[in-house]
Order: sequence, then C-alpha cells, then structure tokens
Amino acid sequence: MLLALPAVVMPFAWMDAIHRELGMGALPNTPIVGYLTRSCSALYALHGALLLFLSLDVVRYLPAIRFLAIVGMVFGAAMAGIDWTVGMPFSWALSEGPWVVTESLVFWWLAGRVARDVREPARSAVGQA
Repeated sequence: MLLALPAVVMPFAWMDAIHRELGMGALPNTPIVGYLTRSCSALYALHGALLLFLSLDVVRYLPAIRFLAIVGMVFGAAMAGIDWTVGMPFSWALSEGPWVVTESLVFWWLAGRVARDVREPARSAVGQA
C-alpha cells in the first residue's frame, strides 16, 4: 500500500503514459482526474502507513488489526467489483481487489495466531521447543 505514495506527486505525463500503456487511451487532464488519482494514492499510502504502525505492537493493537482485516476483505471485494464494472484492464483488476482480500485474509489468520499465543503463552513456548 505504501508503494502508492509516489503517485501522489507523480508528474501527469507519467500517469498519462501508464494509462496509455494499460490500453486505456489518453488520461484526461482535468481537475477531478488529478484529484482522484492523487487522493486515492494518498489514501492507499496512509492505509499502508497505518498497517506498518500497527505492526510495531501487534498484541496491543490486535483489535484494530482484526477490524482492518475484516474491513479490508470487504473493501477488496468492493474494489474487485468496481474494477470489473468500470472495465479496468484484467491485470489491474487482478492486482488490486484480490490482492487486498488476500492480504486481509493473511492479517486475519496471523491475528488469530497471535491471539492464541497470548491466551496460551506456556503452551506456545512448549510447542516451539
């Protein structure tokens, strides 16, 4: 998600070149397109920064991590639907929604493992030996 950060300040000509390379023609150079491309990228980067911060103390932030995992699964499914509906290229659609769902499923699974280890620290230590 943090990889979206450069797009916040990316020159329009680069965005247009990427748009053309994806087979979608010229990217309209209008205020709403500039606003949406940059603010969406900023929001993705903000989400990535939040996940990185939460990873610094997983036990403390476990409820928030679980919440974001659930919301992420819903968001990823919604993005997949949006990508499909608006006709995004297959490579784009495959790399956005399904990736967010997969990432969120992994977070959910890992959160469950952490929760189990927190509840049963002695048993976890024995299992690791």
